[in-house]
Amino acid sequence: MKKRNKLKILNDPIYGFITIPNELIFDLIEHKYFQRLRRISQMGLSYLVYPGAHHTRFHHALGCMYLMQKAVRVLRFKGVSISEEEEEGLYVAILLHDIGHGPFSHAMEHSIVNEINHESISLMFMEKINEEFNGSLTLAIQIFKGEYHRKFLHQLISSQLDMDRLDYLKRDSFYTGVAEGNINSERLITMLTVVNDELMIEEKGIYSVEKFLLARRLMYWQVYLHKTSIVAENVLIRVLQRAKELVDDGVELEASKALKFFLQNKITADNFTEDVLETFAKLDDYDVVSAMKEWMSSEDFVLRTLSAMIINRDLLKIKIKKKPFDNEKKEKQIEKFKQAYKISDAEARYFVFGGTITNQAYHQNKQNINILYKSRKVVDIVKATDEYNLEALSKPVTKYFMCSPKYKH
Repeated sequence: MKKRNKLKILNDPIYGFITIPNELIFDLIEHKYFQRLRRISQMGLSYLVYPGAHHTRFHHALGCMYLMQKAVRVLRFKGVSISEEEEEGLYVAILLHDIGHGPFSHAMEHSIVNEINHESISLMFMEKINEEFNGSLTLAIQIFKGEYHRKFLHQLISSQLDMDRLDYLKRDSFYTGVAEGNINSERLITMLTVVNDELMIEEKGIYSVEKFLLARRLMYWQVYLHKTSIVAENVLIRVLQRAKELVDDGVELEASKALKFFLQNKITADNFTEDVLETFAKLDDYDVVSAMKEWMSSEDFVLRTLSAMIINRDLLKIKIKKKPFDNEKKEKQIEKFKQAYKISDAEARYFVFGGTITNQAYHQNKQNINILYKSRKVVDIVKATDEYNLEALSKPVTKYFMCSPKYKH
């Protein structure tokens, strides 16, 4: 049999050519669990706001791996020793860090999969693949979990300045066309250094870090927490909750086998077995979208109306403000909608609801971004900068929203 060439090159619209570093990485990319990420949008329903935002988690994972390759080169150049095993562990861990995301993952985590987050599912996928690959992911899993003795390796994968954030800000900014998020990830990586196995940024990188934190804040307000995205995600959560409620009441709903399984069963961290994982691996955006297309003709008023809102992008209206909404107003809206459509109170509450959104670009005291001065002094970015805004960026900002139906006159 002719040996396949596994050292392929991929073309990325942001970084240009990405080289697959070795055969193990190639085999992981080929794996069906990883290929599933091609069918999962990186930004959920944001394409209802930014029509270009159709890039996938597959795309993002490869971008993260490319940045990790750069980081390894930079750190080695600066005399940080990283063994070949550690290097491979980093590439595997960053490549698979998001493999546990479900379709429209944040909506999934609030509706049909309970009390289990995508990080835990990612870990389960990694452990399953590790069995198939005869233990060759063991070190990567240790690094991913933060159990490996060299802390900076984990920080490259998960911290406030990791390869994941450096890729998604730049990528999401590129695909949405929101220029404010366009950070200079290459310069930030060039400024990385390691002291006592801790990741730091050299003093001359302070301004790049400031820009990165500012970009993160702006991307949250302009993109991730855009009012239309918030409505769309909340409507989707309610579509799935309503579908689950109907199935629990014995109503037959059209859906793919995989989606049906999650609608029919209460899945939590305790009963997320290998069989459940296998079913989860069959779920992607297409299951949810095609189900909603079917549900638009459901006999249930709530399910068909909410599904049509997303499919036809005719969403609820939303108001966002800095103070909580008056409960009386909300109850009046519910009453009005109940009367207009002759539905029950519980049904009307699917269409009138509130919530909060929080934006915090930097968490002080949580795996800080440390600046290393030439004098070898180490200072947290908020103290190191003369940018008074950074102090503000590290405080959480909470806003309140209320969604309610539009009335056609």
